[in-house]
Amino acid sequence: MPDRRTHRGRHPEDDRLFAEAALAGLRTAVAEYSWLLSRGYAADSALKLVGDRHELTARQRSAVMRCACPDQARADRRQRCVTWEQARGRPVGVDGYNLLITVESALSGGLILVSRDGCCRDLASIHGTYRRVTETIPAVTLIADFLAPLGLARVDWYLDRPVSNSGRLKALIAELLEARAERGIGDPPWNLELVNSPDAVLAGCSDPIITSDSAVLDRCGPWLNGAAGMVTAAVPSAWKIDLAGPE
Repeated sequence: MPDRRTHRGRHPEDDRLFAEAALAGLRTAVAEYSWLLSRGYAADSALKLVGDRHELTARQRSAVMRCACPDQARADRRQRCVTWEQARGRPVGVDGYNLLITVESALSGGLILVSRDGCCRDLASIHGTYRRVTETIPAVTLIADFLAPLGLARVDWYLDRPVSNSGRLKALIAELLEARAERGIGDPPWNLELVNSPDAVLAGCSDPIITSDSAVLDRCGPWLNGAAGMVTAAVPSAWKIDLAGPE
């Protein structure tokens, strides 16, 4: 069946699955899953154990998985997280789809999860094909507006070449940047690239990167908590749920 979505918004069941009454149990599940991961339990079996114990749906389990992390991983990620001031004058690599889809979700009223490592993550998925939605242009504009005054040397924006419509998205972003330049907006230079594996490129960067992908965060050098900063500053109405719980 063709994908006819025009928004990146919330799932029809999210209001029920993530209602206030469900949050305490979800936070407990995140804490328990993180405890098991911290002690070397296999991720899949640990998630099944916790999910079954709390009778979680598949979507709730996905939220728990995205919000949890081992204690050492959380400490390592926090230690390598840099400030925007520390990024001034340096090029910054951007996990394009990772950041864009989170901002699109926030703008459309979709669920934004505050995770144990401080990152904001969404529950959206592109399943190998990116589909432009109503929030795409506003999201790219929001990201560009946020980055423009920060004194960055360059923005290296990476998109997954294997994902369908990546070329069209690259062209759209280039058109938006050209229009901004014509209006005299002082963006830093943007380098838009299609690469086979943005994860590998970003993990190997010596300069700061913007991503909330856990696999990349555990391999990269300095990183910026970009999605969290942008959603907090520019989308105050976003539906954010903190599942990290107390430390």
